[in-house]
Amino acid sequence: MTRWSTRLERLPSYAIHELAVIKRRLLAEGADVIDLGAGDADFPPPPEAVEALHSALADPAMSRYPFQIGLPEFRQAAARYIERRFGVTFDATKELIPLLGSKEGLAHLGLAVLDPGDVCIVPDPGYPAYIGGALLADAEPELVPLVREKDFLVELEELPAERLARTGLVYLNYPNNPTAAVAPLDYLARTVEVCRRHDIVLAYDNPYCEITYDGYRAPSIFEVEGARDVAIEFHSLSKTFSMTGWRLAWAIGNPELIGALHKAKTYVDSGVFLAVQKAGAVVLDRAESLAPPLVARFAERRDAAVRALEEIGLPVDAPRGTMYLWVPLPGGVSTAEFAREALEREGVLFMPGTAFGAGGEGYFRIALTVERERVIEAIHRAARTLERLGASGA
Repeated sequence: MTRWSTRLERLPSYAIHELAVIKRRLLAEGADVIDLGAGDADFPPPPEAVEALHSALADPAMSRYPFQIGLPEFRQAAARYIERRFGVTFDATKELIPLLGSKEGLAHLGLAVLDPGDVCIVPDPGYPAYIGGALLADAEPELVPLVREKDFLVELEELPAERLARTGLVYLNYPNNPTAAVAPLDYLARTVEVCRRHDIVLAYDNPYCEITYDGYRAPSIFEVEGARDVAIEFHSLSKTFSMTGWRLAWAIGNPELIGALHKAKTYVDSGVFLAVQKAGAVVLDRAESLAPPLVARFAERRDAAVRALEEIGLPVDAPRGTMYLWVPLPGGVSTAEFAREALEREGVLFMPGTAFGAGGEGYFRIALTVERERVIEAIHRAARTLERLGASGA
């Protein structure tokens, strides 16, 4: 009989994969399925990216090992983008590393900075890669509930002093997945101060920094004084530029943190396909013209979804960031039961809040990944699901 490692057994199930199995069966049966689960929008990638990739494929040099150094052109384009967008400067050679999507970098960071028994602070609900990074490093996750009463913020100073003293890493993500919350600069400043005082590495996951609305501008953690001492920030081309499957991202931080992640990754991957990095460089140099049209379409979907939810008695505040709505369920409705019922009986894939941790009970997440009319139809189907479950938002 096969014996699994203890760390593997500790990993929670990955809900999106379980729901995807049901979705495939329904599609095979001819059902009309609306998928609002994964944050994978239906927009095509930028034509500039496709053209650059096609051109790069003809160059044999692009098919060699990239290793962690990657394509200098991509590193430089990423550093230029960061400087233009946030007004902070990083050395493209020593303070930046390409990633096979930010997910792998976030998870591998735990292997680089945590020892067995260290505490790792993980928001609950939160992106599953965070708890995965903690558990795969044999660390102890400290799950911090994200609650509406505290604006879905992780307040480090409210944690027990004994836990903070043992903490090696904290994961933060604003604009937030799944709650869509945003973080004010004064919050980020006091968080950095706590991390500096306790020598805690701060992993700041920032893939939604361009997907913001109503004049809100998402900051970099490095706009906070002292953040370079403790922080490493993750960026991705997946969400803003509809390049999820291209698996291209990067991290920035001081040379010691980037060097640690570089060393860990050297033993588990050989870098991002150089042709993809070539395309990514082209996209980042044109970010200011490529991102706004996509964000405007997300905003249209957001506004339509907020109106539709209010009509069925599930009012939500219009989020100022991300491509998600974090929707509270009526009291007494099980999150998992609602999500399964909506998928099995109505053909709508919503992400149950508990897919992001036990703290997501009582919520479901809508990803604005299909056209506005389909989002509205999915919400109407959600209303029918609630009626069958004996609940109604109205």
